[in-house]
Amino acid sequence: MSPLVALVTGLVVGAVLVAAVLVTRRRLAEEPERVPPDPTLEQLLSRRLVDLMDPAVVVLEVDESVVLANPAARALGIVRGTRLLVPELLRVVREVRDGGSRRADVSLPGDLVGSGPRLVGVHGVRLESGLDPVPGPVALVLQDVTETRRVEEVRRDFVANVGHELKTPVGALALLAEAVQDAADDPETVQRFAARMSHEADRLARLVRELIDLSRLQGGEPLPALVPVDVDTVLHEAADRTGLAAAAKRIDIVVGGERGLVVKGVEAQLATAVTNLLANAVAYSPEATRIAVGARARAGFAEIAVTDSGIGIPREDRSRVFERFYRVDQSRASSTGGTGLGLAIVKHVASNHGGSVSVWSEEGLGSTFTLRIPLAAGTGTVAGDGPAHDPAPDGAPHPGAPGPGSPSSAVSHAGGPTEGRP
Repeated sequence: MSPLVALVTGLVVGAVLVAAVLVTRRRLAEEPERVPPDPTLEQLLSRRLVDLMDPAVVVLEVDESVVLANPAARALGIVRGTRLLVPELLRVVREVRDGGSRRADVSLPGDLVGSGPRLVGVHGVRLESGLDPVPGPVALVLQDVTETRRVEEVRRDFVANVGHELKTPVGALALLAEAVQDAADDPETVQRFAARMSHEADRLARLVRELIDLSRLQGGEPLPALVPVDVDTVLHEAADRTGLAAAAKRIDIVVGGERGLVVKGVEAQLATAVTNLLANAVAYSPEATRIAVGARARAGFAEIAVTDSGIGIPREDRSRVFERFYRVDQSRASSTGGTGLGLAIVKHVASNHGGSVSVWSEEGLGSTFTLRIPLAAGTGTVAGDGPAHDPAPDGAPHPGAPGPGSPSSAVSHAGGPTEGRP
């Protein structure tokens, strides 16, 4: 336990003990022969402190009736009148009464809390004020740890995934280096293995670079100031970055859509996001096809979409393609060189700019990835005025929209993911 957490817990428990003394005094006041003096100012302030605390505090008598519950506890919905409504919390109370202080994580149902299921860390203590024989009242201090536990789980998964992803190129480089040594007298074989080593080194460097980018986007560094960014510049920069990879597969990248749109953001991050979407389309599109990228203004946002006529994404995998390291078909990772981080980076760029990213896809028809970024004040057009057709309610292209690979606005049907393709 960190010193800060220990200090806060100590303050909470101390305040609860004082509050328990007040409760005990109130109960004893009902006995005429043992009327205690009125509460002191210190005791009243301690009770006020309990009421103002963020942690939820509940004190229960021997019969498990609630004699004290601060507003935070009642806001959780765990107390009704003098009853504690959560059986798991009552179990903690009994264990504390039998064995002393106890800590546990308890799940609260969503219908009770009102905002979805929550996980609370519970610290139960037996209160022995010296005025009552044992067993005495039991105090529960509850702290919402839902987000803390989620972050811990994400961190564990992230470390495990990074170790797995790094192991592949590092292991390949070790084997290739050994093969080069064994084939030192065969120049042709050495060249072939050296080319493969270069490929694996590039993959490792890309993975490390994207890990650094993702760490920065997730809060490792403060977000730079958002400034007006020309969307046309972002699109052409992204198309230029992916031009060589597209040319190697004889794929044309066509830039279209509305001109002159300006968003509020960080140009480098937006260019990286659009580049990742274009790289997705290039990696998973057949040779000699066409990819279109374009933008339109809609409802205060610039919608940047990438279009291909690739293999598409199965319906059951579309909701997961933005997860880090997620791939629909792991066997294709080596051939495409994907790291599994490209779409996670796009998602965090969108989130940092107050926008979003979405996907439409059908197997055999291609995919649509649409990045929505807020327009800068005073720019853009009225929603629906752009050249692109409105999407259908389920996110599929409008029946009148141009087909995959069309050189038009590219808003109706856009390119699929680097990491999420089968």
